[in-house]
Amino acid sequence: MSRVVDRAVRYEVDGEYFEGRLVYDETQRAPRPGLLLAPNWMGAGAGAIEAARLVAARNYVVFVADIYGEKVRPQGPDEAGAAMMSVKGTPALRQRMQASLDVLKAQQGVALDTSRLAVFGFCFGGHCALELARSGAPVKAAVSFHGTLDTANPADAKNIQGSVLVLDGASDPLVPRTQLTDFAAEMTAAGVDWQLTSYGGAAHSFTDPQANVPGKMQYDAKVARRAYAAMYALLDEVFS
Repeated sequence: MSRVVDRAVRYEVDGEYFEGRLVYDETQRAPRPGLLLAPNWMGAGAGAIEAARLVAARNYVVFVADIYGEKVRPQGPDEAGAAMMSVKGTPALRQRMQASLDVLKAQQGVALDTSRLAVFGFCFGGHCALELARSGAPVKAAVSFHGTLDTANPADAKNIQGSVLVLDGASDPLVPRTQLTDFAAEMTAAGVDWQLTSYGGAAHSFTDPQANVPGKMQYDAKVARRAYAAMYALLDEVFS
């Protein structure tokens, strides 16, 4: 029987301290792929940890990245928005994502195959996952769930080493539809192995069971199942 556990991991980036969570099934002994999870704008809190536990149960080692710092845990949308905008579009975002990936790779006491790594994220975390891939990080896949697709440096797509999967809500008012066509052009110009699936009727945050703002941010169990299945299918492919 599986037994998923999680533990805090404190680490330092450029003189600041961060606290992520390492989540894995402690009954497994064979080395497993490692996944870096970039949380939504609420940061490395309970929601992100619960998502990590669900994914870890499928035989992955998951590390929840802390993008804001160990003392920053937003308590509402105003705080979350301020925390997000303090790093979005800055060099610190990619730096913190890369540091979190390095922390995952360095973990001891867990059966981890560091040759098989990927990143995924939700909402703001989806943006973070794509930015890590654009930085040239050695991940075999980058997956964005209902994340924004914009970037300050579209030419950086040439650095992407793995496959890219974007899982979008076709009725998401927080991701401008022009970003989809811009993203497609960016990835195609760089020769990236990319996929974009847009789910009809789905709004922002369709994987988040706590999202309940109709027409804006709303959980959709059917779409969430389909989106997770798409991610697992890609991971099976790139890790085989």
